[in-house]
Formats: sequence, C-alpha cells, structure tokens
Amino acid sequence: MALLDAHLRTFQTFGLMAGTEPPNASPTPTTDGKPQTTTLATTDIVVLVIYFLLVLAVGFWSMWKTKRSTVDGYFLAGKNMTWWPVGASLFASNVGSGHFIGLAGSGAAAGIGAVAYEWNGMLMVLVMAWLFLPIYIASGVTTMPEYLQKRFGGKRIQLFLCVLYLFIYIFTKISVDMYAGAVFIKQALQWNIYFAVVLLLGITALYTIAGGLAAVIYTDAIQTLIMVIGALILMAFSFSEVGGFQAVLDKYPEAIPSIRDPNTTCGIPRDDAFHIFRHPVTSDLPWPGVILGMSIPSMWYWCSDQVIVQRSLAAKNILHAKGGSLLAAYIKVLPFFMMVIPGMISRILYPDEVGCGDPVVCKEVCDNPVGCSDIAYAKLVMELLPAGLRGLMMAVMLAALMSSLTSIFNSSSTIFTMDLWRNIRRSASEWELMIVGSQGGQLFIYIQSISMYLQPPITVIFVTGCFWKRTNEKGAFWGLMVGMVVGCTRMILDFIYPTPQCYESDNRPDIIRYVHFLYFSVILTVLTLVVVVSVSLATEKPKPEQINRLTWQTRFDPALEPEEIVASEIYTIDCPAPAIKDKVDSSGSSSSSSTLRTVLFWLCGMEKQKETEKESPSSSSAPLQCSLEEEPCMRHAVNANLLLCISVAVFLIAYWA
Repeated sequence: MALLDAHLRTFQTFGLMAGTEPPNASPTPTTDGKPQTTTLATTDIVVLVIYFLLVLAVGFWSMWKTKRSTVDGYFLAGKNMTWWPVGASLFASNVGSGHFIGLAGSGAAAGIGAVAYEWNGMLMVLVMAWLFLPIYIASGVTTMPEYLQKRFGGKRIQLFLCVLYLFIYIFTKISVDMYAGAVFIKQALQWNIYFAVVLLLGITALYTIAGGLAAVIYTDAIQTLIMVIGALILMAFSFSEVGGFQAVLDKYPEAIPSIRDPNTTCGIPRDDAFHIFRHPVTSDLPWPGVILGMSIPSMWYWCSDQVIVQRSLAAKNILHAKGGSLLAAYIKVLPFFMMVIPGMISRILYPDEVGCGDPVVCKEVCDNPVGCSDIAYAKLVMELLPAGLRGLMMAVMLAALMSSLTSIFNSSSTIFTMDLWRNIRRSASEWELMIVGSQGGQLFIYIQSISMYLQPPITVIFVTGCFWKRTNEKGAFWGLMVGMVVGCTRMILDFIYPTPQCYESDNRPDIIRYVHFLYFSVILTVLTLVVVVSVSLATEKPKPEQINRLTWQTRFDPALEPEEIVASEIYTIDCPAPAIKDKVDSSGSSSSSSTLRTVLFWLCGMEKQKETEKESPSSSSAPLQCSLEEEPCMRHAVNANLLLCISVAVFLIAYWA
C-alpha cells in the first residue's frame, strides 16, 4: 500500500495526463472521523444485477454475430463496424472510472482547469481521423508498432515500442482504473478491495477474451449510454442541491473548511478556479503549456495509441471511422458538466471533508494527509441519490471501469500477439495467435506512473514517420532513445523532488522548480525532433517499400509487388494437430467429445475447417482492407460536422479561457 500511496501522490503532484485517465481515488470517505456506512439498498443491488445481465447479453450477442475465427475478425471486429459503436467505444475507452473520480477531484481541488485535457482531446481525435487514420488504413496494419516496423524497417523500434506500450497500459491505465473502481465498490458495498478487483477482472475477461474487439465495442456502446444517463442524473441532483449553475460560480470561492492553518493557502479555493488559461509561471497549468505542451502527449494518446486507433481501424470504411471520431468528440463536451462541475459542487456542499485544509483532519476524513478532494464524486453519489439511483451510479462506475479495462486488455493482447509473439513464433498458425491473444490481457499490477515523460518522443516518431518521407530508421531510433533517456531522467528527478504541499516550503532545484512539466514536454519534443531530423539527413534515404502507402504523401500510391508475403498479412486457419479434427469411429464414441469441442471452438471464436477448404488455395483469407474512397455526399456531411465540432471546441476553450 505504501507504493500505491506514492502512486496516488504522484498523480496529485503532476496533475492529469493528456488523454489518459485522471488521478486515482482516495480511500473510503468518512464522516466525523468515522467510516462511511452508507451502503446500497436492495433496489440498488437489483439495478446492478440488471446492468451485469445486460452487459453480458450484449457481449454474447456480439460473439454470436461476429466472425471471430480470423485475426481481423478477432482483433479488428471484421473491419465492419459502423460509426456509432466506433464513436461510443472511443469515448468509453478513454473515460474510465478514474475519470469520474479524478476529474471530479480536480474540480473540487483546483476548479475547471483539468477540463482542458478533455477539450484538447476533442480536437486530437479529429486530427487522428482526418490526418493519421488514412495513413494507417493505407498501410494495412493492425498495430501501431507494426506500422513503425513497415515504415522504418528492422525490428528494434517495433519491439521497443510494443514493450513500452504494454508497460504504459499497465502502469497508467489498468492500475488507476482498477483501484478507482475498487475503492468505489468498497465504499458502496463494504467489500474487500481485492475481492472487488478479482470479481471485476473475471467478468471483464469473460467477454473480452471470448468475444474479441467486436464484443468490446458493442459493450462499450451500451456502457457509454449508461455512463451518460447516470452521470447526467447525478449532475441534475447536484445542481438542484446547490441552487443552480450561478450558485456554483458564487459559492465555490467561499467553500473554505472550518479548520485550516491561517498561515498557509491550504483549503482556500484558487482565484483562477474558473479559468482554463492561467498564469504562465506560477500557476498549476500555465497557459502556454496548455496550448503546446498538453497537445503533444494528447496527440500520442489520440493519434498513435493502440487502444484508440484500433477502434477506428475496425470501421467498415473511412467515412464511418470519421463519423465515429465526430461522435466521440461531441460527447467529450460532457465531462465538464458530468464530472468537473459536480466535483466543485461536492466541495461546496461538504467543505470540511472534500475541501479539508489541515493534514490531520484530512488523515481522519480519508486517510490521506495530502487532501480528500478525490472523494468528491463518491460523496455526492452516496449522499444525494435515493435508493435505485445509487445502484444506477454504481453501474455507471462499473461501466466506466469495465469499458476502459476491456479496451486496454484487447489492445494489449493485440500488441502482444501481433508484435511480440509473432516474432518469437514466426510459424504460428492463426489459431495459436488467437489463443495467445486471449491471454495477453491478464496483467495487473499497482505501480507508480511512468508515462509523463515517455509520450513526446513517441509522438515525434509517429509525426515525422507519417508526414516526412525523409525520416529513416536510424533517425527515428536515435531520436527515440535520446528522448527516452532525457525524459526518464526528468521523471526520476521529479520522484526525488516531489512538488511540496501547501504547508511546505519549495526547496527543489531550479530546473525542477521553474520548468513546469508541460514546458518540459515542449523542450523534450524539440530535442527529439532535432535528433530525428539531423540523423535522418546524415544517413541513407528510406527504401521505396518503406515509403509506399506509409506516409501522407504516398497514401494513394499503388501497392508495390511484395517479394514475399509477410506472415502478418495473410493467414490460414490451420489446426495444430489431427486430434482437433472430427473423426468418428464405427462405434460413434467420439460424438460427445466432438460436441464439446464445437462449443469450446465457438466460445474461443475458432471455426473448424472443412477438409476441402483447407486443401483449396482459395481458403487463405487476405487481410480485410478499409477503402480510402469516400462517397461525395457523405464526405461533405462529415467535413461540415468537422468544422462545427472544431468551432464548438474553440468556443468552449475561449469562453472559459
């Protein structure tokens, strides 16, 4: 637990990561120093049971509907998804339980500043669909490390990044969401936190492993609906309790706890709480850093992260992929109203607990002397909502948790299978790849975040690889290595010299004290870019096959004739041993085992191959390609929505700047 506490403090010190889940939840809130005893009523339990049945029903329906016996069918949902489930899954994959806990906590502690990450994400998901996705589709890849392998050649960048991606998923996403959701469950049901974690992992793994990406996307769609409805209901109760939106503007600056040290700023709301753009030197989110530094890691998350891009690659065509991104961007407006503002209301209603300003009091309230703002959302749920609606909000938290985890598990297994295992087992059959992929999402560990200074170098590699044809493997590799060394060095220094609390003096070295992490993101990006450009210009040009259909300028080029077909591009379903074929002896003794095998094959998405199909050359299935062609009328429609969505994002940012 000490390591976990360090993990939580790191999040509170550095703030939210761009595009990633916000800080984790604090331990169970208490009242007057005593543990909170409010639990779910029978009606709430019934609502939860209905929720689980609905999710499992949708998951199994999608398993039945989708052809999962191919790699494209399992990992990319057959590339047949329409815009609305793609958009809902993009939103649900991004918004985990840590979002509800963390964004509300940030709102309670520091005002609306953290919503800049959400509205920045609105723009970046559109950048992904209009600029990056056409390149990924033209390249015919399944994973982002696979794209880099095709673009630059060799294996070292691909293998390094696929391992790094897996570490980032485990350290910054799985650990945060699992802990946030489990703490919420512990508060509501008084369950042991580890039992809650195991239960959630089991249910999530059931349809993630068996159903592939199709099950994940369809369940994400229903869970997005549940999240939005439930969060809007709690928002309505919150506004009713506090007296409306104007009351939030008036009362938040006065939400000061009764016990605090008068010689410090502890417990006092920020003067700039209702501004996104804040002082460039002394604030927690300096405005130049919000504009530049925040966009760089956000671009990594929305434009090159496997979890996000994989959903768009599953769309049936580029128009549906763009439509899905538009839907996700529009829904990204809601976290401001569903999470940030309710967190601020929670501080107004419970200033002595949510806004505690004395370390001793905070320790008694939530067992965390740093502060108790992260209990803001759970406090509202358990105090304001009647029986039944508390169960609905519990379902909302579970929906956020499970949608995020299923997305991470599926994408992690895709990277592990397609980029790591395939290099270990070059002759692996499609069945073996899919079995390995169903195991890849079982990793879970609580550990401190390491992603803050790892994302800018990756962003530079993808941007230069996609939009500058002269970038070569040597430039990309050494730029990545230099960026990682510098980023990790700063990260270690930040762990050694953490940001002091409001009652502590700041004795950190000047390089740490005065160079905000958002500014350092810009510095790291420029450094990496200089190395990539310099080394690329000083070494040989990329080969034609490393450019063809792999950059923005060459995405429409005719495909080159390959000298040999890469194992990742064409698969056949080969049974690894004769024992899996249906062979019925004269006594018919194997009929029962054959039935059992059939059931197990269906559950795992495998289909038995007819002997004639296996012998026929046509039985080999080429990878499904998503066309870049766009129907003119629909192209104009999505482009008009693009301009409208950008206008909404710019208006929101400018209005609250």
